[in-house]
Amino acid sequence: MTEETTTSLTSRRELRELVRQQLEVLLETQDYQGAKAILVPVQPADIAEAIEGLPEAMQAIAFRLLSKAEAIDVYENLDSSVQQSLLEKFQRQEVIDIVDKMSPDDRARLFDELPAKIVRRVLDHMSPSERATTNLLLGYEPDSAGRIMTPEYLALKENYTVSESIERIRNLSHVSETVFYLYVTDSARRLTGIVSLRDLIIAQPDRKIGEVMTRETVFVHTNTDQEEVARLIQRYDFLAVPVVDREERLVGIITVDDVIDILEQEATEDIYAFGGVQSDGDNYFQMSLWRVAQRRVMWLLILLGTNAVTGFIIQSQEELIIKYAVLSAFIPLLTGTGGNVGSQSSTVVIRGLNTDEFRSLGVPQVVFREAIAGSMLGATLGILATLGALFLLKVNLAVAIAVGISLLGISILASVAGSGLPFLFRSLGLDPALMSAPFITTAVDVLGVLIYFNIARLILELRT
Repeated sequence: MTEETTTSLTSRRELRELVRQQLEVLLETQDYQGAKAILVPVQPADIAEAIEGLPEAMQAIAFRLLSKAEAIDVYENLDSSVQQSLLEKFQRQEVIDIVDKMSPDDRARLFDELPAKIVRRVLDHMSPSERATTNLLLGYEPDSAGRIMTPEYLALKENYTVSESIERIRNLSHVSETVFYLYVTDSARRLTGIVSLRDLIIAQPDRKIGEVMTRETVFVHTNTDQEEVARLIQRYDFLAVPVVDREERLVGIITVDDVIDILEQEATEDIYAFGGVQSDGDNYFQMSLWRVAQRRVMWLLILLGTNAVTGFIIQSQEELIIKYAVLSAFIPLLTGTGGNVGSQSSTVVIRGLNTDEFRSLGVPQVVFREAIAGSMLGATLGILATLGALFLLKVNLAVAIAVGISLLGISILASVAGSGLPFLFRSLGLDPALMSAPFITTAVDVLGVLIYFNIARLILELRT
């Protein structure tokens, strides 16, 4: 990122904060004309962020200052919790006017967040065409292409001329989310090709669309997972991708702005999973403290139970620890190192699964590669730990060797577990991100302590 770009982004943030501060002051003094005036030159996304930063009592007042057309654009950019709050404050007709004119995919996303009672009430008062469109999208599986697509697109026929197609675009551009790609369908609405706006503009007016279009079309089905859609658009640098049903009929498109939302959502879910926090797509910092505790307690209870096993293993080695008390001093070092190595492996593997970087490698190759890396790390750390134990802590040679060998074994185990378990979870249909740092660390703790005491007992018994 260049210095100029960074400065521009900083200026935008400063502008949004300035608008929010001015808006709050004007609303406090009930200068509604002044508040309305400062919002005129501001982009809808920036207005949305300014409204989100206002006290809750002022959000509805600020929103009502917007014109109807601008209100729809701003509303689509608001956080779902603010959208719901505004819906509850508005009169019924105000709600219908806003929701009825939202783009279908944004409306479906909003309804996913709202309580079912509110959704039913709003649907009952929407226009029949918009209600049918919304019900169609909500009928698809969550996180599928059908759920996030928009049915607002432009379709052409192969026998249209270029001039006829351009005229059609002029007349219908207001009902399409994008006009950069035009989709060609047959009489049964089956997708037969695609033509870009650029190709139309440079083509001769009397040429047929069938002569200009590209027949090799990349598309997704309505049941395609949204992450796969995002990877597809990213791989081919598309601005939009068509969505077809089982009969290959064109039913909608997914645009790049929707993909950005998907990537943010999936990244947020993975980050929460890495930390052992449940996520259902809600804004974590707007939850009540009770719900925050509920989301975090499940994994903590599981990890607490697993750590209790570590305590039982240590207790079972009481005789050895009493005889060689210095062994207990190295437990945190060994378990901590093993957890860190396992976390590194799980992180790179989960990231590779999300970005599909393992296309040229199979599961055995990835796990074997991580095992070799773990052995190299373990050997290096084991030698350093052995020397440190000998010369810094002044322990006897047998204990130092036991620590070094244990560190090697634990590092290999951690690398294999960290790289292998995400693949196992994916094969079981579970989110690989669940094999995150807390789980890997705790699992390695249990097995690491078991390895350590068994190696120490074997070496110390041989010495005696």
